[in-house]
Amino acid sequence: MPSSPPPYVPAHGLLDGKTAVVTAAAGTGIGFAVAKRCAEEGARVLISDIHERRLAEAAERLGEVSGEVPPTVVCNVAVEEDVQRLFEVAVAELGHVDVMMNNAGLGGTANLVEMTDEQWFSVLDVTLNGTMRTTRAAMRHMMPRGSGVIVNNASVVGWRAQEGQAHYAAAKAGVMALTRCAALEAAHAGVRINAVAPSLAMHPFLAKVTTEELLEQLAAREAFGRGAEPWEVANVMVFLASDYSSYMTGEVVSVSSQHP
Repeated sequence: MPSSPPPYVPAHGLLDGKTAVVTAAAGTGIGFAVAKRCAEEGARVLISDIHERRLAEAAERLGEVSGEVPPTVVCNVAVEEDVQRLFEVAVAELGHVDVMMNNAGLGGTANLVEMTDEQWFSVLDVTLNGTMRTTRAAMRHMMPRGSGVIVNNASVVGWRAQEGQAHYAAAKAGVMALTRCAALEAAHAGVRINAVAPSLAMHPFLAKVTTEELLEQLAAREAFGRGAEPWEVANVMVFLASDYSSYMTGEVVSVSSQHP
């Protein structure tokens, strides 16, 4: 039988005095959960997303948590100029960036024999290339300062096969490899780079775009017999951003019972 989600974990001040930028933070999924957890843990947060209206709504909800509506930047991580502007505004609003949470990604389902070039490249450009752009920008900002943490959102499909997910799986496997290589380049400057690999994180938007049958199949693969709550993934990302993980870099942490 599926287990019930645990109670929401109270904050412990893991990011007190830190600043954090979170991409794809609008909506009801992992991105917003990460931004909320960062704010609860004491960070000053800037959030970005491609959806301007939902981004403004997310900022209002975060304002109820922190007592102050966070700054926002409309950003398409597939566009280098947007990423540059994201960091320009972040530095102007926050002073500097201690934590970069790279959550932006694009999914979809299509068998490879039927997949178009556009479908392939759109997923790769947001999910892999977008993560590269924001990671690169964060490294350029953090390495001269001699500190900072980057946390990338990968996926268990970067390790295991799933029908109809060749583009997404390839992109997420690329995020894992990017994380490991970038971590080695940044370590000498005191910058840490890690990733999480969630499986199924349940939220209302996912339920709208995924069949109930597939959701049940994915949940059945998990040891707990259920998908993760978005905040359960966010907790691990915040741990990786905190000083409690000071000796971890180049790691991909599975937030799932599915891993190699």
